[in-house]
Amino acid sequence: MNMFLLDFAIVSVLVIGLTALMGVLTNGLGETVFGSKNKNKFVDQTAKTQIGWRKVGGKKSS
Repeated sequence: MNMFLLDFAIVSVLVIGLTALMGVLTNGLGETVFGSKNKNKFVDQTAKTQIGWRKVGGKKSS
């Protein structure tokens, strides 16, 4: 029974791990192939929004 549980745990970890890895790879491929012109859409919009903002926090460089 112990060997069955060990085998079951190993197979379940492999199945979950491979599924997660395939999801990450598929997402990256989809963004590369189909999202070429909108790849930085949200990054660019955030940069536009933050134009003119004051830097706050951190140590002053003197």
